[in-house]
Amino acid sequence: MKKNSRIYVAGHGGLVGSAIFRKLQADGYKNIIVRTHEELDLLNASATADFFKKEKPEYVFDAAAKVGGIFANDTYPADFIYENLVIQNNLIHQSYLNGVKRFLFLGSACVYPRTCPQPIKEEYLLTSELESTNQPYAIAKIAGIIECQSYNRQYGTDFVAVMPTNVYGPNDNFDPKTSHVIAALVRKFHEAKVAKSDRVVLWGSGTPRREFLHTDDLADACVFIMNQEKAPNLLNIGTGVDMTIKELAEMIGRISGFEGKIELDTSKPDGTPRRLLDVSRLHDLGWHHKIDIEDGVKVIYDYFVENFTKP
Repeated sequence: MKKNSRIYVAGHGGLVGSAIFRKLQADGYKNIIVRTHEELDLLNASATADFFKKEKPEYVFDAAAKVGGIFANDTYPADFIYENLVIQNNLIHQSYLNGVKRFLFLGSACVYPRTCPQPIKEEYLLTSELESTNQPYAIAKIAGIIECQSYNRQYGTDFVAVMPTNVYGPNDNFDPKTSHVIAALVRKFHEAKVAKSDRVVLWGSGTPRREFLHTDDLADACVFIMNQEKAPNLLNIGTGVDMTIKELAEMIGRISGFEGKIELDTSKPDGTPRRLLDVSRLHDLGWHHKIDIEDGVKVIYDYFVENFTKP
């Protein structure tokens, strides 16, 4: 990408899209195109087509998606599969029709099978059954990956799909019903500390292992990949390091200053037992993450306190 290239960041108001937008601005890109949901509804095919015809972006980062944790996926499965399929179909097809030079599709590590070997290599996609708690979302994202590959194969496009691991950072969603695990725990531990509660209840057994990536690192990786002369069309993005959910909870409790006990509610689902990405393909290109998990969580805790707890 040149500094004056026309770059469209779809979903720039969300957790990942806002980080990509900040990264592009920091790197001196001058022609970044964004639209709020009110300005452009990506579920509307004709509105999306009109936007592409008018703006003619050269590069597209697709960070537009309906996302959420286990509770949200379990409660709104139809919304998750329908909205994600429609959004990505509109963006991918219009990118093809309007000659986008490179399209970067943000998938998710949940596209991989529930029990595949660890760490997870890109070629493990579609080798066995998915985790049931987020299957509709995962299937939508798998469809996006295959769609990118299919357009490359039939039309010679340069569409790249990346699979980030669990992401956290500024602009995260802290709603206890729809948030991902780090944001949910940050809120839970802070509120328990303020209420002087003697315990925090953690969903599940606490034993599942997860890998976490700060959004600034993800944005850095996405811009890095977009600027590669030749990029693999399927690429994991992560740290290559994981921890148990209980270890994560203990760390967030310590950072928040909570002094009570952590109790495990084993009647609640665990999700996939372990999800650690093999990031050797990305490392071979020359990219490595920079933000340590504890440093990143300290920043996100302070961000939550500053933005969500003031009267």
